[in-house]
Formats: sequence, structure tokens, C-alpha cells
Amino acid sequence: MEHLTGEPGERPIPESDPTDGLDLPGADATDGTVALPRSARPARDPLAPDLSGGSSGGSARVLRVVTADYLLTVNPVDGTEVTGCPPAERPVPRRRTREERVAHLATRRPSPPPGPPAPELPLLERDEERERLIRLLARGRSIRVTGPSGAGRTALLESVANACADLAPDGVLWMSGYRRTAADLLQDLFATVYEADGYRPGRDELPGLLHDTGAVVVIDDLEIGGAALEELLAAAPECAFLMSATPDVTAPAADSMVEEVFLSGLTRVACVDLLQLVTSRPLAEDETAWAADLWFESEGLPLRFVQAGALLRQRDALRQPLEPDWDDSVWENGTPTSPADAIPLPDLTGFETTTVSSALDLPGARDDREALDAALGEEPVDVVPLEIPASAPVLRGAPVEVPLPSLAESAAPAHLLASRLSESAREALAFAVALDGECPHPSHLPALVGDTHGDAALGELTSVGLAVPVSAHYRLAAGVVQQLAPDLASDGELSDIQAHTAALHYAWWTGHPSVTPERAASESEAILAAMTACRDGGHPSAAVLLARTVAPSFAAALHWGAWERALRIGQEAARMSGEVAEEAYFHHELGVLALSNGNTDRARAELEASIALRGALADRQGTVVGRRTLALVNDRDGGGAPSGLELTAATTPLALPPGEQPPVTVISKRLAATPPPHHHGARRLAIVGTRRNLVAVATGVVLAAVLGTIVTLGATSGASDDNSTPNQVKPIESAQQDDPSTDTPTDDGPSNPTPGTTTPSASGTTSPTPTAPFSTAPGGTTTTAPGGSTTTVPVETSQPGGGPHSTPPSHHPTTKPPTTPPTTPPTTPPTTPPTTPPTTPPTGPTSAQATLPGGGSSPTNTGTTSADTTTP
Repeated sequence: MEHLTGEPGERPIPESDPTDGLDLPGADATDGTVALPRSARPARDPLAPDLSGGSSGGSARVLRVVTADYLLTVNPVDGTEVTGCPPAERPVPRRRTREERVAHLATRRPSPPPGPPAPELPLLERDEERERLIRLLARGRSIRVTGPSGAGRTALLESVANACADLAPDGVLWMSGYRRTAADLLQDLFATVYEADGYRPGRDELPGLLHDTGAVVVIDDLEIGGAALEELLAAAPECAFLMSATPDVTAPAADSMVEEVFLSGLTRVACVDLLQLVTSRPLAEDETAWAADLWFESEGLPLRFVQAGALLRQRDALRQPLEPDWDDSVWENGTPTSPADAIPLPDLTGFETTTVSSALDLPGARDDREALDAALGEEPVDVVPLEIPASAPVLRGAPVEVPLPSLAESAAPAHLLASRLSESAREALAFAVALDGECPHPSHLPALVGDTHGDAALGELTSVGLAVPVSAHYRLAAGVVQQLAPDLASDGELSDIQAHTAALHYAWWTGHPSVTPERAASESEAILAAMTACRDGGHPSAAVLLARTVAPSFAAALHWGAWERALRIGQEAARMSGEVAEEAYFHHELGVLALSNGNTDRARAELEASIALRGALADRQGTVVGRRTLALVNDRDGGGAPSGLELTAATTPLALPPGEQPPVTVISKRLAATPPPHHHGARRLAIVGTRRNLVAVATGVVLAAVLGTIVTLGATSGASDDNSTPNQVKPIESAQQDDPSTDTPTDDGPSNPTPGTTTPSASGTTSPTPTAPFSTAPGGTTTTAPGGSTTTVPVETSQPGGGPHSTPPSHHPTTKPPTTPPTTPPTTPPTTPPTTPPTTPPTGPTSAQATLPGGGSSPTNTGTTSADTTTP
């Protein structure tokens, strides 16, 4: 019985065929009589991941990241969802062993590019700096090596790190500070010491986790300084840091304990020795003089002499031209094999021509030929001699005279070096220039340059000194982009096509299910460079596509510095291209990032912008996710109430006269619905709103203070009226007319004083009379002015005739009475006001009372008498 092992619809295949291995006559494999044995194909698993990459869109992988307070579910569709992290979900970091740390650090260093290995150059004239650094590290001091690009900082750090391998208990931890913030460096240090996949501890937890770590931490290409550097050093107090930076990086703090070591260039003798090591031969006399001029121009930077050695190797290759059949594989580091090592050729002199007939003239050869023709029934054929030219001896051509590069070409050698590269290397160089100096990984070069052997292009760039290792990748050396960009653009080799092609390639690659987030994060600098170039080069949609695809991978890989940069570039590109939905996504992710870092103000602003955009697009699911995250922001601020400006009232209540109301604070902005306080003491008023509300409230407070100051000054300005000029116009004089009845005292009491004068009080002092009222209280009540004094201003009263009565204006200045109090007391003692109201209406408007500082009151003259005002 046969067992079917094929898929439905295929021919049945027997498990074993008895005819296997037999030579059956007449059996043809193609006539269908005998089935060919073949291996059974397993059925397709519908749950297995599809690695064919057929999906053109981004990856829909949902990943989880645990932070100190939250659990992030990275959803590429609607945005990252944030929830409170349960204690059971928080992983416990496990400390790595020494072997595990070494293996982890090996993945952070750049791998050698394909091609022949470059020669290892010794460290020249750095013994003094090397011994000093080792001594300082042995004493536990932290050091920062400062030097220009190309001074050999990385080579010095590698030499010192190898010498200090056994200096600390945890060995040497190598890190890169290229495009890294203090938070990124702390996370990298934590990931090197501990193993906790998918966990990013808070910045307040890292000092406790790294407190017991004792290692020599080497940070190359540091880009932070000041307070950020002090935070990094304080997080690991038991570690000694060896850092390198360029002079333009912020210096450490003034009170920092970091030692500064400045690295200068090499001497002239060392530069000549380095040039001989790079060229692998002694220098000629003219080359030595040329090297001396280059040393003076380059200030002895080692990288410049590595590039100069590449120029001399290329010059040697041009002086010895290659034969057409020369195999490029015999090249070693750009230098052909010497003539002495070539295979010797036989001496063919004297053999001018050779004929076929001469071979047939050998004894018995012609007879055998005739016998063979007779047996075959063929007639003999006369052989015509065929002349074959003898191979000429392969001789090497005479050396071609190639001049040395000029001083200008030596000062900027990138153009001359690039002109002598292969075609694929020039294409790879154009892509690196388009990406702001970031070189793509060798595995991407065949697809980018269109050459199956394009991965060897990076090896050519590094062999001539145009590319150097940085972090886990390669980038062009300092000054190469500035030298090559104009030339490549003028030649038509550089345009926005390279950046657009790289962006589309990286968008496809990072979205492939087989690419892990850590693998994508290792290419972060080239990806971000492609994203920036597309945004600035007229392809914002490609930048949006790449940012949307790669942002979840950066978040899951815990490379949050690159995550934030990708989100900001994508948000700007989405605004330029008009993609509102993508812009809302980037705003949401920026809000999640700010919330995870503890910046609630930034998180609220980003989430509110995202919710508004998604609400305009009727994106219900995205709006729900955004509102949930915004609720977490409000909860973190405290009890779900947004933070705002708080105004604290006076803790001691004002002492108000009986029957008066407390002052009322009027705020134009609508306040939050909170129950009014019913107790005395401190009262807090929360003003909810955005920054505009805060500015409006602050402006109102300032205006209230200014107006209060004006009222206070108006109430106390009467004391200085005696020194005023006679022609000064008083507020009352310009607004009111004199009443003839003011000069005649009434029977009810003494005449009222003139406005602007002082009135003696019961205590024998004078109090100024306000000249202009600030506010009018209905019914003649008093109003409270700043400082605790109260002032009653006149109000209009209805006369029996019907209309309101106003005081007639004054046409001439009033005469001020003597400012000194009367020497004789009044003949009539003050009488007690009647307890019963008067039965007859007053003859004029009532006057206001001004409360004196001593507790008494003085009448304010308005041109008429008052029925309820008495003076001592």
C-alpha cells in the first residue's frame, strides 16, 4: 500500500520504489511509466512567520517595554499604549559574568570590512601619554583625552584599555559616546553590566544598580559635558572613566574631578616613519621633502599621513601599469606584487614559427595517417602548413613618471583618492556623502550600488583613510564630506536620488519580520541620516515612511535617543507633506516618550495635539488611546487635576469695620468648579488653564497691584499739597464747580473744609482729604484700598425734585486754611449724633467720610454740608 506524502493535487509517491538503482531497458524517466523518487515537501504551517517579505507595508509586530513606572505596548498602528506596570511584570536584572560582558561588548564594536586586512600600525610617540593615563586610572581618577579629529585618540584609548584589562574587578567596559546623551550612556552601561531584556530602569534607579560596579569605563567620541557628565560620573562612583572628545565639546564642570589630557600631533620624524609604515617601503628623497611640507601643513595629525600613504601607494600603481590579463586578486592593500615575485617565463627566442606539417614529418607519422584514411574509405588530404605565431615574451612595461601630489592636493586629498577608486567604491562613497558621512553596512551595499561585489567597497574606503570606525559602524573621516560634496554634485554623481533610494531600502529592510529591533538599532545613524536627507531634499513622504517604520524598532531596542530623533524628524516631515494622520501618530509617540522620562508638561502638550488631530480625522481608536495616556499624565501630576498656578490669600483676615463686606477678587478666566471655602485661614485658589491663562492672570495681578498703589498714593498725597505750585490743577478743581453755599457755615455745624486741605482729627493730627475718588460704593459705603485703609466716596442722591443732584464745578481755586491746628479748642463740644433719623431732608448731597489712620473720620468737602458729619 502506498502512503501519500505529497500535497493534495499531486501524484502519489510511493514510500520506496523497488526499481530504484536498476537499469531497466526501455524505461524513460520522461514517459511517465516510472515515477522519479523525490523528497516529500512538508505541509505549510499557517502559524509560521512569513519570511518572504511579501508585505510591502511596515511590520505589525507588537512589542513590550517595561520602565520604572509603566508598561509600554509598542503598537505600530495606533500608537504605543501605556499602562501602570504591575509588580509581577517588572523583571529582576541579573548581573552578567565577565565572559558575558566580553561577548556583549564585542557586538558593540564595528566588524572588519570585507577584503584583505589592513596593516596594524604601531602607536608612535604616545608612550608618555599612555603611561600617564595608566597611572591616573590606577589611582581611580577619571580622565578626558581632548584632541582634534584624526589625532589618534581611539588608538591611544585602545592601547590603554588593553593595558588596564586586569586593573578593575569588572574589567574594561568599552562604550561609544557618538550621538549619545547622558541617559543613553547610562542605559548602555546598565545593559553592559546587567541582563534585563526589555527593561529600562528610571534615572533615579540607575545609581543604586550601578553603585557596586567597579570597572574602567572607556567612552570614545564623547559629546556631553558639564552637568550631564557629572550625572554620568555620579551614577557609577566606583568606576574610573577614560573618555575622549574633540575640543568643541562642552568642558567638564569647574569643580569636576576629571583630569584633562590634551593630545597634539606627531613630530616630523614620527610622521615620516608612519608614512614609511603605510607604504611598506622606504621613501625617496623627493618624497621625504614632500612629507615635511605635509607635516607643516597638517600639524602632524596621524590620519593625514595615513591618507598620504594611500596617495603614494596609488602613485606606485600608476607608475607600474598592469597587463590586460592581470588578476586583481594579487593586489595586497592596494599595492601590486613586486616584479621579483612574478612567475618566470620560459625563453622562447629562436622559435619564430611552427607548422603542422613539421609534426607529421616524424618517423611513421605520415604512414599511420594514410592507413587510417584508407580504412575509413576517405581520400588522403594534402595538409597545408598553418603558420602559428610564437608567443612573445611577457615583459613588464617601463615605469611611467607620475608626479607627486601638490601641496593643495595633499591638504585636501579626498578628491584625488576617490578618483582612483573602483566604480562600486565610488558609488558607495556617493551614498555616504549623501547620508552626511554615515556609511551603510557592507551587507546593504550590493543592493544600493547595484553590484554583487559591492560589499568590498567599504574595505577600499577604509584602506585609503576615507572611512574610519565609529561606534558599531563606519563613517567618513573628518573633512571628507566637505571636500567631496561639491565635486560629486558637479560631476552628476551626487543628487537626492541616493538619499531617496537609501530611505526606501531601509524602510523595506527595517519592516521585514526577520530584522530584530537590536539589528535595526545598530544601523540607527545611517537610517536617521537618510531620513534627514529626504526631509531636507524634497522627499518628505519617504522620510515619513521610514520614520513610521523604524520608530517602533528603536523604542523596543531601548535606544530612546534615536527614537526621539526619528519621531521629531518624522513629525516635521509629516507636517511638510500634509499627512495629518502620521503627524498625529508622531505627536502621540513623543507624548509617550516624555511621560516615560517624567516630563509631564511636554507629554500633555504632545498628547493634546495628537488628540486634536485625530479628532479632526474621526480616528476613534487613536483618540481613545491618546485619552487613556493623557489620563495617566493627569494622575501623575496629582489626583487627576492638571497642574496650574496657585494664588494664596492672606492667612490673617482683614479687620473690617462693622457692616462692611470683605474685598472681592475678580478673575476674568473661568475657574475650576471647586466648592468655596467656609472657614477662615489660608485659602488656595487654583487656576486651571494653559500658558495663556497664566499670562492673563499674572497680568491681572500686576494691574491690581498698580491700581492699589495709585489709590494709596492718592490717599496720602494731601500731605504734600502745601509745597505744590499755585497754578497746579487739582482733580476736584477741574471736575467740579464751587457752590456759593460752601463759604457760608450752616447751623448744623462748622463749615466743611475745602477739598485738598487737611482736617484736624480728634487726636489733634491732620489727615489729608482725598481729592479724587477711586471707586463709588452704592449708598455711600466704604471701599477697601490696599494697605488696610478704607475710603468712602460720595454718591449721587435723588432730590425731592426727582433728578440727581451733582455738585456744581468750581471756577476758581479754593483758599487753603492754615495747616496748623487751631490754638483754642472749639467752644461747642462735640455732640452725640441723634439716635433718630432727621425728619427733614438734607439741603444738599451727603458727603463721604474718610477713615483716618487713628480710627477717626474726617469729612470730605463736596461743596455742601452733611447732616451726619461732625468735626472736633
